[in-house]
Amino acid sequence: MAFVVVGVDADENKSRSNIWLVDADGSGRARPFTSGPGDSTPRWSPDGRFLAFSSRPQDGLPQICVLPVDRGGERVVVTTWASPPSEIEWSPDGARIAFVARDPDPETYGKPGESRKAKDIPPRRVTRFFSHLDSEGWIFDRPSRVLVTASDGTTSPRILTPGPYQADGITWSPDSTTIAFSSARHDTWDLDWIIDLFTVLADGSELPVGVTGHEAQYLLPSWSPDGKRLAFLRMATPLDEPRHLRVGVVDLDSGETTELTSGLDRNCAPYGAARAPVWAGGRLLFSVETEGNAHVYSVGAGGDDEPEPLVDGQRWVQGWDWASGTLAMAVTTPTTFPEIVTVRVERSAGSGVSGGPGASAGSSAEERRHTDLSAAFVSHVKLVDPVPYGARSADGTEVPCWAMPPVDAEAGRRYPTLLNVHGGPFTSYGNRFFDEFQVEVGAGFGVIYCNPRGGSGYSEAWGRAVRWPGAEPDPGSGWGGVDFEDIMACVDEAAKRFPWVDPDRVGILGGSYGGFMASWAIGHTDRFKAAISERACNNLLTLEVNSDIATLFRSYVGRTHLEDPQAYLDCSPITFVNEMKTPVLILHSEEDYRCPINQAEELFVALRLLGREPEMVRFPGESHELSRAGVPTHRIKRFEIILEWFKKQLGA
Repeated sequence: MAFVVVGVDADENKSRSNIWLVDADGSGRARPFTSGPGDSTPRWSPDGRFLAFSSRPQDGLPQICVLPVDRGGERVVVTTWASPPSEIEWSPDGARIAFVARDPDPETYGKPGESRKAKDIPPRRVTRFFSHLDSEGWIFDRPSRVLVTASDGTTSPRILTPGPYQADGITWSPDSTTIAFSSARHDTWDLDWIIDLFTVLADGSELPVGVTGHEAQYLLPSWSPDGKRLAFLRMATPLDEPRHLRVGVVDLDSGETTELTSGLDRNCAPYGAARAPVWAGGRLLFSVETEGNAHVYSVGAGGDDEPEPLVDGQRWVQGWDWASGTLAMAVTTPTTFPEIVTVRVERSAGSGVSGGPGASAGSSAEERRHTDLSAAFVSHVKLVDPVPYGARSADGTEVPCWAMPPVDAEAGRRYPTLLNVHGGPFTSYGNRFFDEFQVEVGAGFGVIYCNPRGGSGYSEAWGRAVRWPGAEPDPGSGWGGVDFEDIMACVDEAAKRFPWVDPDRVGILGGSYGGFMASWAIGHTDRFKAAISERACNNLLTLEVNSDIATLFRSYVGRTHLEDPQAYLDCSPITFVNEMKTPVLILHSEEDYRCPINQAEELFVALRLLGREPEMVRFPGESHELSRAGVPTHRIKRFEIILEWFKKQLGA
């Protein structure tokens, strides 16, 4: 098995990654295969003798390299490209490699490797929404394309997807002649959000041909072994969010689609763990997010049986693959980093094949853990396991919650406690390692958190409960309605249930939608003694215009901001700024495109004009992903600022 290990280069103040190998039969220890500093996306050649991977040298252009596995040898640079590949796939015959990468317009950005200053870049002519993307920058003049090159490096890459359209999700036909991919290749894609599946000949002799019916979003295709069908993930109503992504297949001759998971009321694309379905004979393996966990399920490709779990339990399967009857997984829990685990899953797998904590009834397959990358860390850092509990919301709904006492909490003593709220809102907290919680309990705070309505991992109705009043179909409470009641129930129940919670010293914090909720909460209750609103959505009316995903909110509201601006303001924290008396720290990145920094500035200016004492901390050069992918020094400083603020405000 090949996998990627990511670490920190403190001297260079950046992350580094390299590829490791471990034997699936457990006969050897995991060992580094490449040296980095920017190696990722490993893919086996069909004969298993080579690995192709993406490499980012310290100097020079991004590369696709091939390196022999069963003998010594130097890496062969198959190709270089102006931007790093996000996907790499060998053709089944091993002769070619397809990849997805951005293709910068040379008239704007210069020749590959050239670095132009802003003053030397010509004006941009924008004609569609979604022209730029957080952490990526401008993308309309840097579309992601499907390319093909010879696996021995003897040819230059050939672009298979011309035009201004983004493309991704590549999969080869079994006969190595054709590539399928996902793309929106019509003029109104930015208005209707429809995405289709296409096929294109790998020799580039013809233009892409549409496969699906132009009525939904089709993502991450996977070609069947007999070459007759494509599996996919599908979101049926793009302008009507949130919806579960479901697994289906399309017959390439007839164009008929069959949905395979309609009876499974769960999302088949867990946040951060979505991947294409995998064919295992006549069955499909796929990811499922459920009740704070990410599992692997199986379903017959013919649509004649119900999906069932192969791997379940209180854990998060962050990444996985299947080959020759072995399911390999990167599995994380609240107190372990992702570790490589295998379990036998034969081609005919259909029932009772799972293992580990919470295994399905009747399971008999034995799991094997191959790595212990967490060992060095947990040997000198005390970690806390969360305690699950339920809280009854205002309307009687049971809300799933978790609590973590401070490290070495003393019996009979109460501690300042922090309510964390996740982003999204259509995401969830789960049974996976989360540095935020462990840092907070390690600093002497109690931690509570929940999965309120509006999030993913539960029924579709649960996620759609926060659609706006008046939205059709399925009107809900809007943001700040039942979701706010749910988080308050989490606090109330924790104060009653856990003797270490000090009900008079509770703080609230969150980022993105979680930042929205922190701002909303202090405008609607004085229960919290302090708050941190990070990369928040404070004014949904302006956010619907200046976010990189501007116009997305209409899919929740049910009408545009032009038709009903008040509907956006009614659910905006800034509307209730006069009621905000709680001390608040505002954290924001200066290059955040998802929630641009004006969202922080609007809140800061309003509070200061009212004579309050808000504090705002701005992180230069960082995006919406600061807490997850910012430079190490900024991520450390962010933690120091958060802990310092709550220690000061909560009297810790």
